[in-house]
Amino acid sequence: MLLNLTQSDLDRPVYRILSIERLVDLFTTGENVLVSPSKWEDTFENFILKSKVKLASGKIVDYNMHNSVFGQCWTLHKASDAMWRIYSPNKNGVRVKSTIRNLLQSIYKAHEPHSEARCCIGKVAYLNTKELTSRANNTFDESGISLDKLFQSLLLKRLSFEHEKEVRLLFQSWSPNLIPDGVYKYKVDPHEIVSEIMIDPRMSYNEFQIVKRTVYSQTEFKGPIRRSLMYKLPRNLVVSAASDFSL
Repeated sequence: MLLNLTQSDLDRPVYRILSIERLVDLFTTGENVLVSPSKWEDTFENFILKSKVKLASGKIVDYNMHNSVFGQCWTLHKASDAMWRIYSPNKNGVRVKSTIRNLLQSIYKAHEPHSEARCCIGKVAYLNTKELTSRANNTFDESGISLDKLFQSLLLKRLSFEHEKEVRLLFQSWSPNLIPDGVYKYKVDPHEIVSEIMIDPRMSYNEFQIVKRTVYSQTEFKGPIRRSLMYKLPRNLVVSAASDFSL
């Protein structure tokens, strides 16, 4: 299922910054990890599903759906100083590249034959408080909540997070109580998901070479491993003055 995306978006690249340890875990265990939204840092995350619902009859109910969904956050940002600083605070993270298609196919494969009914990838919508409240009020009805609206409720964030340009891989479990610690894992071939690895641009060149060798040896990754040159000045940089001047 695609939400806030179209078929033409399937081959758009998406990116995720993570620690080297988590990258190695992905390749050595062959497991992709989704977590409960309750573990996401923003206190407004999952606020709709955590809320009690007042029905038209006046009755207050708790549908208790917030523990049944798990997600993983990616971004459409190819290069972002803010994302490196937020998700690689110790200047030693890596950025993996994938596509919307490859992520969706990975979770479909792991959950056939009912995968399409329980899996989703969607682009986050960033809304002001009034818009968020309106969406919240239209999420539930007398019969509860549809799967489509369940996923849509997790694709809403406040405008202050708009810089993240987030895309989320989501999965709904029929047996959430059997999933320990709010962490859901499914089997994948990491080589089918990850097409490129980029090293934190704040690493020195020597550090990068060490990390590159380590990652190749521990993951047997077959694609390119590069160091981001976000902060590298252009070679032979010469600027033009508006007029002649003397010092």
